Amino acid sequence: MTVEQIYKLAIELGRKNDFRPAKDIDKMLSRLEEKYEKMSAEDKKMFDTERLTNPYSDTRILYDSGKKVKRILTGIDTEASEMLLADRLGNIDLVIGHHPEGKGLARLDEVMHLQADVLAQYGVPINIAESLLHTRISEVARGLSPSNHERAVQIAELLKISLMCTHTIADNMAASFLKKKIDDAKPEFVGDLMKLIKEIPEYQAAIKLGSGPALFSGSEDRRCGKIALTEITGGTEGSAEIYERLAHAGIGTVVAMHMSEKHTEAAKKAHINAIVAGHMSSDSIGMNLFLDELEKRGVEIVPCSGLFRVSRVKKTSKKIKS
Repeated sequence: MTVEQIYKLAIELGRKNDFRPAKDIDKMLSRLEEKYEKMSAEDKKMFDTERLTNPYSDTRILYDSGKKVKRILTGIDTEASEMLLADRLGNIDLVIGHHPEGKGLARLDEVMHLQADVLAQYGVPINIAESLLHTRISEVARGLSPSNHERAVQIAELLKISLMCTHTIADNMAASFLKKKIDDAKPEFVGDLMKLIKEIPEYQAAIKLGSGPALFSGSEDRRCGKIALTEITGGTEGSAEIYERLAHAGIGTVVAMHMSEKHTEAAKKAHINAIVAGHMSSDSIGMNLFLDELEKRGVEIVPCSGLFRVSRVKKTSKKIKS
């Protein structure tokens, strides 16, 4: 496969597993294109035209050496040390990180608008969801501003090893995977939901290392009520004020990757059960589902950097020709 083919596959899978309908994503891209067409020639020169076709600004090719991809080094964070590891290992054609680097990190705040649409699907009025997220998105954008975005990218260029990041597309795949599991099982009590989550191999691996799923708010003896997967995809942690609105919308339990103390206290105040499934393990689910698609196409996967690699590819299946 080429890096470009892997990138296009990532976008396709991200859209396929997005909680938003395809027509809503297309409408968002069309609105952005209309704004682009009205820009001055000078502003168009500075505009990132990938945004017109890729709805996930944190999933990007950061450097393409032009080499065909047969062997990938991949992990949750792929920074300077991972690029040097790829060079040391040899025969690594591409490094794929989950968490964004380069322009993918610089534009992380842009994908957070996805959260408003997901919250609206759970019954939070869209005007409230957008208003609360606006403040948080601005906060995240300011926090990203001083970051050394290009550090790993420049090392990739010097080593001539391709580099890309697959953030929200993998999180979409994890969210879709967990939603199907929960919808099929229909757990009544929080303890039942916790048991269901702990049966997933990536979370079992995390449990063995002391970082498994935990209940941050509520009790295992309480009933779940309506379960919301509001904090698995959408860039990073949203607004702490949203829990009260989720409770008003009839949500009884949320499943999150991670949760700050401020958000935990807000969930408790809103009487919402909150299961924190785990950050690296949840990220691993989405990455594994994506990497499985590459494995099916004959690409060798070398995991590192916090990735709990679990392959769901049947070894007897035929490889898909790239």
